[in-house]
Amino acid sequence: MKEVYSFKPLIPVLITLFTVFFIIFSRKRPNLREFWSILGSSLTFFSVLLMIKEVAEGKILFFRLSQIGPGLSFFFRVDGLSLIFGLVSSFLWILASFYNIGYMRSLNEHAQTRYYACFTSAILGAQGVAYAGSLLTLYLFYEIITVVTYPLVAHHQDKEAYEAGKKYLFYLMGTSKGLLLPAMALTYVFCGTLDFSLSIQEGLFSQKDFWVSLTYWFFILGFAKAAIMPLHNWLPTAMVAPTPVSALLHAVAVVKAGVFSIVRVMLSVFGLAFLGETGLGVLTAYFVSITIIVASVIALTKDDLKERLAYSTISQLSYVVLGVSLLLPQGVEGGVFHILAHALGKITLFFCAGAIYVAHHKKKISELGGIGYKMPFTMGAFALASLSMIGVPPVGGFVSKYFMLQGAMGIGEMGIMVVLLSSSLLNAGYFAPITFRAFFEGEGRFQLKEAPLWMVIPLCVTALLSIFVGVWPDPFISLMRRLG
Repeated sequence: MKEVYSFKPLIPVLITLFTVFFIIFSRKRPNLREFWSILGSSLTFFSVLLMIKEVAEGKILFFRLSQIGPGLSFFFRVDGLSLIFGLVSSFLWILASFYNIGYMRSLNEHAQTRYYACFTSAILGAQGVAYAGSLLTLYLFYEIITVVTYPLVAHHQDKEAYEAGKKYLFYLMGTSKGLLLPAMALTYVFCGTLDFSLSIQEGLFSQKDFWVSLTYWFFILGFAKAAIMPLHNWLPTAMVAPTPVSALLHAVAVVKAGVFSIVRVMLSVFGLAFLGETGLGVLTAYFVSITIIVASVIALTKDDLKERLAYSTISQLSYVVLGVSLLLPQGVEGGVFHILAHALGKITLFFCAGAIYVAHHKKKISELGGIGYKMPFTMGAFALASLSMIGVPPVGGFVSKYFMLQGAMGIGEMGIMVVLLSSSLLNAGYFAPITFRAFFEGEGRFQLKEAPLWMVIPLCVTALLSIFVGVWPDPFISLMRRLG
């Protein structure tokens, strides 16, 4: 693939950064503050779209910001994988901006300027992670996400929120300092560079000893935002945050940054050849399979809607890593496509949970009997997104799971096939009862009482997009194959 020097990779990051400042400066004018959020998200998405043509033509765009020393630089690099995450996070930010208006106004939440500024800063971190051209750049923006999302997790400023915030920082800061930094240091010792390039892959491939394998596991566990067990417990606890924050955590920025970072390290640092020859690929697949199954079983036991969705996310995130761990093109494509499919499905589910709370102040699944007759659009969207999580055609989740199943068959791993099929049954076990209860239990009388349109329209759009990417996945799969 041809590398092309371009300023374009820096533009989405700069737009998002300026949006943060505009929001802060407009703190006394709520309408203007919300306007900047919508404008900033729209311009960011548009700037990402401008890179699609060149990447689709097989080019890799890069922009070097600064050189600290040999092999140590802050620079940006865009290939197909970058664009998938960049498009997902920037587009969903637009819908989340509208949803935020309805949610924050309906509940008259406090500290809204801080909320919007931190929310936008988290997207800034996600954009930086997406286009990072080196481990150093990736680490910087990864940590930005951690710092700026703490005020969002602790937004309500009560004892429960502060305890959740402490756990959040303990897990994410602890792993990044205790595992990621040592992994980066070891990589630099082995390769003399932290830039994503053939040099770094060749340096690690030539070693293939215990210390290189240890470095690999430091990376896998160090990106704790991916919520792989046993480093997952921060995620359910963080559900004390406002629902749009939960959507941000699960679908747009935080956990997606975690799995994206793992995928980037697997593909651009170690490489599929290294993972295949050392057996680390299949070992990783079975390792994350534990999270997929156990988290799904725990989800079955949860009555709190957001908590059930949290354990669903823990399970679903590991599908991404599992797909790439299969090392075949079908598996890699399935894993990367699941970033998109899960983002659309899970943000819909959390948007629905927030709409239910705003309209009816209900949080428990056991309280949702007959609510489908009061909120038909919300619960209809919930049902569609649930099908995507389960993997039912023609919704997006089916495409990713189908490719992963092909990958498992391609390497002859019957155990992985069993994991994929049984986990889908478990997904049905904890999602289907919610839809059934909403439409087939309770009063069953049509009494329309939906959340504000600011909230209902975005969740309907994301639900419909889940179908769109399931029916027409070709453009996204084509883009994914442009991995540099």
